[in-house]
Amino acid sequence: MSHTPHELADEFPNDHALLHELKLHNSHFVTLADRYHEVNGEIHRIEAGVETPSDEYAETLKKKRLGLIDEISGIVAKAKAEA
Repeated sequence: MSHTPHELADEFPNDHALLHELKLHNSHFVTLADRYHEVNGEIHRIEAGVETPSDEYAETLKKKRLGLIDEISGIVAKAKAEA
């Protein structure tokens, strides 16, 4: 099985413990992380040539991934500030 780029652990390499805590105690974070994982997986399949949607759809997915990572980054930053 190949590694899917842009997983949350890759995006936040120094925050594995914090990500784990957020998954355990923050339901909104869990929802965002699940959506991010789904979108990122779909982008990976497109980039690997497994799926071949329109360029417009692929770009829409990439924008969605960016929006999700921005929101997730905000939650991580807030959790760090409160720690």
